[in-house]
Amino acid sequence: MRATIIFNPVAGQSETLAWELQAAAAVWIEQGWTVEQYPTQGPGDGTRLARMAAERCNDVVIAAGGDGTINEVVNGLAGTKTALGTLPLGTMNVWVRELGLPLQPRLAAAALLTSQVRTIDLGRANDRYFLLMAGIGLDAAITAEVRTEEKRRLGALAYALRGIDIALRIRGTRTRLVLDGKVVKGRVLMVVVGNSQLYGGLVKITHRACIDDGLLDVCVIKGNNFGSAVYHLISIIRRRYSHNPEIAYYRARTIQITSRPALPVQVDGDSIGTTPMTFSVAPATLRALMPEHLPDDLVQRSNAVSQRTLRNRQQMIPLLRRRW
Repeated sequence: MRATIIFNPVAGQSETLAWELQAAAAVWIEQGWTVEQYPTQGPGDGTRLARMAAERCNDVVIAAGGDGTINEVVNGLAGTKTALGTLPLGTMNVWVRELGLPLQPRLAAAALLTSQVRTIDLGRANDRYFLLMAGIGLDAAITAEVRTEEKRRLGALAYALRGIDIALRIRGTRTRLVLDGKVVKGRVLMVVVGNSQLYGGLVKITHRACIDDGLLDVCVIKGNNFGSAVYHLISIIRRRYSHNPEIAYYRARTIQITSRPALPVQVDGDSIGTTPMTFSVAPATLRALMPEHLPDDLVQRSNAVSQRTLRNRQQMIPLLRRRW
């Protein structure tokens, strides 16, 4: 395996970063991998370095950092033959949690040795790819206000504290969504466009999403004030979506969102602008190293392959018996 590690030198607990990276790289080198390491210097560097690694025909690029680092690497690997691997060195590590990989970097490195390459979908926000989800409204406003220093010092608590402050001041925004031609209007607190299920490492807002079904899942959370936001959060945590008339769930290939006033937008935890914006699915665009055993509802193709293999085996049994 020819592997390139792209790491964010200020990710997570940066004081232990060098040690964690060397420990992970040693796991792969012991198995005969060739490993190179490149630090990012600023925004967009992860995309540039990943694209260069793909042009050199590397087998895998390891994104070592948080979900923002992974997002940059994904934007450099989309549409190439080079696979994405991940090391959990960030604050939330949502993608690693989604896959059920260990959160300790050295153990995660060992798990990648037995992982398989799968081709999965990506989402797009205008021209920006995302692996996990896009958030419009409340969560994007929180993302925009949380500073890097706060994330490093407080971790997930930084988002919670900012979230309370912003939620106390929030008001519903008149929003128009067009989902594959279907128009949905209303006062909206937040919209989540999900390629995968796990949100923030805590709850599954787009809980029916599959990463290889050619669709994006859309959760529209309506309302007008802080009280609405708290009520909807409780519904989400308790997974009682269907009992809350102000939470609507859709699946679509293309979603156009306009609002008045403009709403902030974030993808995979990074702010990227404001509405209006168009979101679309990019089917089978990324190759990724993933564990052999994944949640049954996260992927479709593996289940289809398993069923086909089972049918083939069942068809072979009579033939083997006759030959015997």
